[in-house]
Amino acid sequence: MNKRWSMRAALTAVGIGLIIVATWGVMSMGNEHNATSDAQVSAPKTETWANRADLAQEGLMKQYWNSKLNLFDNLSPCNDLCNEKFHYWWQAHGVDTLVDAYVRTGDREVKNHLANMYQGMLERNGGAWPNDFYDDMEWLAIAWLRAYEATGEDKYKQTALLLWEDIKTGWNEEQGGGIAWRKPQLDYKNTPANAPAVILAAKLYQKFGDAEDLVWAKKIYDWQKANLVDPESGFVWDGKNREGDGKIDKSWEFSYCQGVYIGAGVELYRSTGDRSYLADAERTAHASKARLTSPITGMLPSESNGDGGLFKGIFVRYLAELVLADPSQKESLDLLVTNANSLWSYGRDEEREMFSKSWATTPEPAEDLSVNLSGVMLLERMAVLEKMGLIIEQ
Repeated sequence: MNKRWSMRAALTAVGIGLIIVATWGVMSMGNEHNATSDAQVSAPKTETWANRADLAQEGLMKQYWNSKLNLFDNLSPCNDLCNEKFHYWWQAHGVDTLVDAYVRTGDREVKNHLANMYQGMLERNGGAWPNDFYDDMEWLAIAWLRAYEATGEDKYKQTALLLWEDIKTGWNEEQGGGIAWRKPQLDYKNTPANAPAVILAAKLYQKFGDAEDLVWAKKIYDWQKANLVDPESGFVWDGKNREGDGKIDKSWEFSYCQGVYIGAGVELYRSTGDRSYLADAERTAHASKARLTSPITGMLPSESNGDGGLFKGIFVRYLAELVLADPSQKESLDLLVTNANSLWSYGRDEEREMFSKSWATTPEPAEDLSVNLSGVMLLERMAVLEKMGLIIEQ
């Protein structure tokens, strides 16, 4: 993941153009597609979001699973060099997405894939779990914690706790606190390393009741809010002091950052009952819609492939958590339904059961794992919302 943020300035410029492209593409589809902005429209009564999530998971395994490595391929179709790089954090979200499937279905085969991934990741990472990127470890710790909750397998719990101990070493007083992005650059603090740490710490507290974890969650959250959230709008900035100049990267506007801060607020609300955290999350969700979606179609932009391919998936995962925590959030529900309807109707290849980086256009001949995971995440979240009775069929 060490190339991720070096590419983001380019993604910012590309994202603007892709918003325009996605908007034009969706507009050209006519009134039938535009009608999907109605949050009361989800799926025909003969087809549920759970059915769709099943198909998406089948496609994920068919197109990306590598039984020799016990990991997902980085690209489909996979060429000779496609797995040359170990995308630790992509695989972490692969674990999280399999947990979604297992929680929903209880399928033993999915449980076996989780066990295989546990071994595959451990072997590919040199026989140990930590790496140099604190955000990478946070994502994997969250995923294994959820795997433990779903399966009861103690090894997943122990791995999450081991990673959490390493993650806490990233806190230092450079820039007034916060967790560093990576071990060789301890004075650079960003949202990707801090907001997911809040999610992890809060979820650990909810599961095991260690008051110290809640103290950590609040401390990291307070730093994040004070340093990397626009006090005027609630929109979340990316990072601080990346180039050693103390400056904040306010021009990098990514759905990723909004999603993890929303998730942090939701998990702290669940941990404490303090609605101020929920209000923060709702404010950021509103700012995200205003800044990132097309005002005409309601669609989120493509954020390219590579690491950017995961950004929307992270955003919709935690936006859905906001709706689950507060079902009155109609604006957020509308955004999810609009994007999910477009993804299913226009952003997938039905034959390959693969998804596009733009949820309004068909996939390219080859797509990154990151891109496909985001599509699967959205459908899995829709299945949860449907099960909870929050999506009304017509």
